[in-house]
Amino acid sequence: MESTFVSVLIPSYNESENVMLIYEALTAEFAKTNYRYEIVFVDDGSKDDTLQLVQLLSSRNQEVKYISFTRNFGKESALIAGLEHAGGDAVIIMDADLQHPTELIHQLLAGYEEGYHQVVAKRNREGDSKVRSAISSVYYKLIDRVVDVELKDGEGDFRLLSRQAVEAIKKLSEGNRFSKGLFSWIGFDRKTVFYQNKIRDNGDSKWSYKSLINYGIEGVVSFNNKPLRMCLYVGLTVLVLALLYIFLMLIEIIRSGIEVPGYFTLIASILFLGGVQLVSLGVIGEYVGRIYLETKRRPHYLVQDTNMDRER
Repeated sequence: MESTFVSVLIPSYNESENVMLIYEALTAEFAKTNYRYEIVFVDDGSKDDTLQLVQLLSSRNQEVKYISFTRNFGKESALIAGLEHAGGDAVIIMDADLQHPTELIHQLLAGYEEGYHQVVAKRNREGDSKVRSAISSVYYKLIDRVVDVELKDGEGDFRLLSRQAVEAIKKLSEGNRFSKGLFSWIGFDRKTVFYQNKIRDNGDSKWSYKSLINYGIEGVVSFNNKPLRMCLYVGLTVLVLALLYIFLMLIEIIRSGIEVPGYFTLIASILFLGGVQLVSLGVIGEYVGRIYLETKRRPHYLVQDTNMDRER
């Protein structure tokens, strides 16, 4: 019986210091198994010599495949490109920076052999800054209440997907992609394995606080319309309070006569109502902006060079 074919998908952006290291770690790990495998590097428009190193590896090792973008399209585009090109019966997604331990691969594959379509690696937060840990904790508590899919703190892109799960992801064609949510949305039987958080040894993280905030907003608005509904509720509440205030003031005028309007009351009302309107417009704008981008139907990425076919 032919052994299972496994694809390891590695989105890469300016990872020249880690390409050789992740390749050596993966080959050493797969040497302990009977699985056939390929390592798919997706170069997301790197400005260093990441692509050149990957091409050198591929010229010497037939299991190394690569896809090179014409420019930097972002990690979400790199993920869908890799999934569309990967030919494995199972696909393992991991980062190039070695923060996803290759030693965990045998646990991911064991879960796959048990029949799970998703085997998800979940890390703890040890080693992260207190500020980032606190923000993450608050974010996941908030998002758990507002989105329509289940997202868990510590779970990311590091996971194994069966071929059936990969095909399901490929059917989701939206341009504004939030992979954590998409992985949860498709469902399928899943298993979680745990690992110790690792600090990046080489290179710099591509995630600034600004990019993390933008990623968090993407997660909130991609899988529900509750912020829009919240704007409606806030607007109705303010309207009711304003009508109640007008009614009480009318009663007071009938009883005591007209008084000079208070400066504080006037300014507070203007600022409060203006703030509600601006927040509501901002939320609506986020959704309108995504509708605008979706209507363009632009491709998720453009390939400059590759040594593999698009389909399995």
